[in-house]
Amino acid sequence: MGESKPRLRELPITVIDSGKSVTEEAHAHHHDHADQGPRTLGQAAPAWLFVGETAISEADVAREMQFHRAMTPEKSRADAARALVVRELLRLEVARLGLQEQVQEGGGEAVEEASIRLLLEREVENRLPSEDDCRRYYAQNPERFRAPDRIRVRHILLGAPADDVNGRFNAREQAEKLIAELKAQPHLFTDFALRHSDCPSKDEGGELGWLERGQATPEFDRQVFRLRHGLAAFPVESRWGYHVVCVDAIESGEELAFDQVHQRISDYLELQVRQRELQQYLQGLQERYEVRGLDAIEAGAT
Repeated sequence: MGESKPRLRELPITVIDSGKSVTEEAHAHHHDHADQGPRTLGQAAPAWLFVGETAISEADVAREMQFHRAMTPEKSRADAARALVVRELLRLEVARLGLQEQVQEGGGEAVEEASIRLLLEREVENRLPSEDDCRRYYAQNPERFRAPDRIRVRHILLGAPADDVNGRFNAREQAEKLIAELKAQPHLFTDFALRHSDCPSKDEGGELGWLERGQATPEFDRQVFRLRHGLAAFPVESRWGYHVVCVDAIESGEELAFDQVHQRISDYLELQVRQRELQQYLQGLQERYEVRGLDAIEAGAT
């Protein structure tokens, strides 16, 4: 009775979240530091990872790990092993089809990299999304296609370093006193900013102008965009200290017209489709070239 066929696994190629081409991702660092890596005393490094009849040694994996930083060495090793498996699958298919003979040296591109680019151009269909596809995505994701929300803010910064416990306690206490006074006399905000603020904006009455999300310090940004119109009832804390904040205006981002985002949607959907096509192509290669040892490496990373 024959052995059961191993389950095909997904071998992700980063496309959407990477600025590199597929061939660059598959071949990055292949020739870098070829003379480095772990060595044994006169013996070849062991190999527990195989693609077809090709062995990928622990020395190969260790060299590749430096390009796959992760929270643990086991995760870095698994990421490196996957990258090497992808590269070897593509290399074997290039050799089977004789594509290296169709690539000329020169032009600043390595023969192996050019061969894989040719392989993917030939074997993986590059399908463009239709306008209907784009309109459907636009209609289903309205929240993604709006101009940024923005607010107009004044503030008074009571500065205190993050590691100064007493200083931050005093800053918060002073901010609370200023808020209590401003609730009764809001017209004093400009005067208080000039007298008490540790921000250069004090010369402008604490004016920060119009802010969009992401323009201010992250922790300040997160809090002020949750505030309602008017004087905040509590001090807003940031790495710089405590802020007395007044929101003078709030503008919700307007919906962007389809024509304004059509190209952005088309580019995104094209990358998604290509990602799926590449994944299916790699799974097909695994039917031709058996991958062994990757399951165990990945299991050690979980």
